Amino acid sequence: MILTERTRARRLALVEARARHATARAPADGRGPRPPIGRRTGLFLALFLSVISLVMLGLVMALSATAAPSLSGTNSAWSLFKSQATWLGVGVVALLVLLRVDYHHWKRLAPMGLVVSLVLLALTAVPGVGLSANGARRWLGVGSIVFQPSELAKIAFVVFVADLLSRPDRHMEDARSTLQPVLLLTGLMTVLLMLQPHLGTTLVIAGVALTMLYFAGARLSHLVVATVAGAAMTAMMVAYSPWRRDRMLGFLDPWEDPLGNGYQPLKSLHAMASGGLEGMGLGAGRAKWGFLPYAHTDFIFAVIGEELGMIGSLFVVILFVGLAAAGLGVALRAPDRFGMLLAVGITSWIILQAALNMGAVLAIFPVVGITLPLLSFGGTSLVATLAAMGVLLNVARQIR
Repeated sequence: MILTERTRARRLALVEARARHATARAPADGRGPRPPIGRRTGLFLALFLSVISLVMLGLVMALSATAAPSLSGTNSAWSLFKSQATWLGVGVVALLVLLRVDYHHWKRLAPMGLVVSLVLLALTAVPGVGLSANGARRWLGVGSIVFQPSELAKIAFVVFVADLLSRPDRHMEDARSTLQPVLLLTGLMTVLLMLQPHLGTTLVIAGVALTMLYFAGARLSHLVVATVAGAAMTAMMVAYSPWRRDRMLGFLDPWEDPLGNGYQPLKSLHAMASGGLEGMGLGAGRAKWGFLPYAHTDFIFAVIGEELGMIGSLFVVILFVGLAAAGLGVALRAPDRFGMLLAVGITSWIILQAALNMGAVLAIFPVVGITLPLLSFGGTSLVATLAAMGVLLNVARQIR
């Protein structure tokens, strides 16, 4: 009888300990936080291994693809690679820190994070404040410290929408308190992003919003109407913008203007075809030497296909498919609605962006100027993606 009572007491204490805020609790000796409570399940390991594999491959390909642009801008072939390695270090620290922070903390910071991200997006449109490159004004910064607010806005958007749709007083049957606020916020971010302009990130934000609303239980008819309206607005933006219209025509028939609007799609496909099954060998690709513009950013997948062949390309696709499956598994087994929506938002963001990028490289989609997550050169994108994966991994540690 005494043993039974002791066993019950121990079990009750264990249940109470797991229910507490565990990821940052201090041990009895006060020497610092303990490791986060949770299980390193198969889903957690699958996510972690997918991220590590993509990051390591991205670092190797950055070394290969940035040599030519580094030499054209400086006297060193290592300058851009060193920059990417530095940003990777920052991103890894962000991932490890956010992995240990209970994701529930982000609920109370969601409104502030959204306001800050909207202000930063608006600042990019201010002459003399926003920094321009290649006809776009998407950056803020001073000197060598430059960042892209749209990447930070993705995290803020996902966290805020997850918080909004998980509140007890918000019921999906009431479109005014759930669907309408999310669509209005999406519209506001669309306006700010198109001032830069940045159609690629706009499409990602819209896709993430629809995916999160679907998993939250929004009516399918409402989502269909929103999708049709968004597609119509996108078509209008393309039709009434000469350079977007030319880019679309180049996508539909690249041979019509092979040295102009069709140049990038044709060179990208040529690089993929040149790689064959096994590739030309790491570092042996020719497209990155000025033949394919933005090879180290928007078209890193073409460099992978040329140098590592179909085998390397399929390996990348498999890693993203594995990340998608694990992220969806985490969402379905998340301990609460907020965790589920966080997992859905982050996973859909990464996978949708990867699909748009790889589809553009393969001429399946038009080029929308968006990076391949964890692989393309780009400091802000890399740090933001790794930070988001840290949040997702924290949810994965707490799944049921």
